Amino acid sequence: MSIRVIEGGMLTTVQDLGRFGFQGKGISAAGPMDSRSFRIANLLVGNDENAAGLEATILGPRLEFTEDTVLAVTGGDLQPILNGDPLPLYRAVAVHAGDELRFRGVRTGCRCYLAFAGGIDVPEVMGSRSTLLRAKLGGYEGRRLQKGDELKLFPAEPLPHPEARQLPPEDFSAREITLRVIMGPQDDRFTEKGIETFLSTPYRVTEQADRMGIRLSGETIEHVTDGNIITDGIVFGAVQVPSAGQPIIMAAERQPTGGYTKIASVCSADMPLLAQRKPGDTIRFEKIDVDAAQELYLAERARFEELRKALEAAVAEADAAPAKPAEEQPAKAAAVPAVETVKADRRAAEYRITLDGRTYAVTLEEID
Repeated sequence: MSIRVIEGGMLTTVQDLGRFGFQGKGISAAGPMDSRSFRIANLLVGNDENAAGLEATILGPRLEFTEDTVLAVTGGDLQPILNGDPLPLYRAVAVHAGDELRFRGVRTGCRCYLAFAGGIDVPEVMGSRSTLLRAKLGGYEGRRLQKGDELKLFPAEPLPHPEARQLPPEDFSAREITLRVIMGPQDDRFTEKGIETFLSTPYRVTEQADRMGIRLSGETIEHVTDGNIITDGIVFGAVQVPSAGQPIIMAAERQPTGGYTKIASVCSADMPLLAQRKPGDTIRFEKIDVDAAQELYLAERARFEELRKALEAAVAEADAAPAKPAEEQPAKAAAVPAVETVKADRRAAEYRITLDGRTYAVTLEEID
């Protein structure tokens, strides 16, 4: 055992980057809602970016470490606390057996990611360790974490200079964001007014927002007829609009196929922003083309490699720095002798003194 779950938090699941190649058989990809924060967490602790970690929503878990390891927490600020002290985000931190991690609750964003050196050791199901809650598949027994669960970690090589492995935290404090979208594939099922409404008015995240989809509320998006189509495939970020005219953005545990019109799809580079939205936050949509979306994806991958190189440079610099002299240790306190009075009068006194295990007979005599 490496980690004991004292409390599971609001919704904490084991995830890797997802389960691909099975949507045609009805199995969603799952994986993290915010893949950027997930990858960075693994990068900070020296893991492969696909190593299994934890996704926590709104209120994180309470964990006790039973072995030494290195962890990193990224994504939204759920206010992590290690042994009573605030734990810095986006930084590798060494933890020891007996340490306890908990979370005060969300300050900014919605979800945070916990990576541990070596990654979480749960069985692979269809090539992935991700939890698919609706199918009770993968992760830790196919469910969210709960009190009493025990997580194992894969063995990891010692991580040199973890104190140097830190990156600037992402800022998820904005309550309104703009998501860039590629129109279609059923945008021809909407009127010109409907398209204009979608691209020009704000939509609010409702309470019906989870890992399957995020329902929005706002002005009605007008269809040519209605919102029903022959069922077809759904991608991560597809924006469905049923006949009622209110959009739903499909998320990590989306159904593989659906029968509502899809007006657009959010570009993959902006999905991490969506993942950090809470009920009450505001979303606007901006139209871009496929070429622009691909450029954003390539820029995202390039940025990740820049972060990797920055960490490698920081570790190399720490390795090359001259060793700091050991801090001076305080002088060892002198042993206090035990004194026993044997005889005492006005002119002389005899004492038996024991010091460092040896006993001395001492006579004190007054001299005129």
